[in-house]
Amino acid sequence: MIIMIAAASENNALGKNNELVWHLPNDFKRFKSLTSGHHIIMGRKTFESFPKPLPNRTHIVISRQENYAPQGCIVVKSMAKAIEICPLGESVYIIGGGEIYNLGLPFSDKIELTRVHHNFEADAFFPEINPQDWEIVNSEFQPKDDKHQFDYTYQTYVRK
Repeated sequence: MIIMIAAASENNALGKNNELVWHLPNDFKRFKSLTSGHHIIMGRKTFESFPKPLPNRTHIVISRQENYAPQGCIVVKSMAKAIEICPLGESVYIIGGGEIYNLGLPFSDKIELTRVHHNFEADAFFPEINPQDWEIVNSEFQPKDDKHQFDYTYQTYVRK
């Protein structure tokens, strides 16, 4: 199963200057829990935004750069190739950024979205989720608190 996992604001903002524009520790924990032990597909800029590769995950980086070969990663030139090299029958997570989500949407079976209830200025955006193609099957509202500056909702979509 191909699963896109993201946190996006009400205006679909993902981040600015290759960084998130909010801090939601519980969302980081959820991301780690869902993606650990799986293949994760990302773009080069998303990979480079990490201080180091994420533990207990197989990193597949999509890049058009010739000779791009970060240690411990599989580098491919297309979303189709990234998916092709993943094990059949296992969950594979597309983790961003904006361009990679647009490329991955047609391949995806499921979306795990954290909807941050605020609008942000950004330079990377999550694609629009077309309700004719996707059905929301789970929604869990999380109110802001002393560690989370914004209300947010975990939403699970499946392709119709």
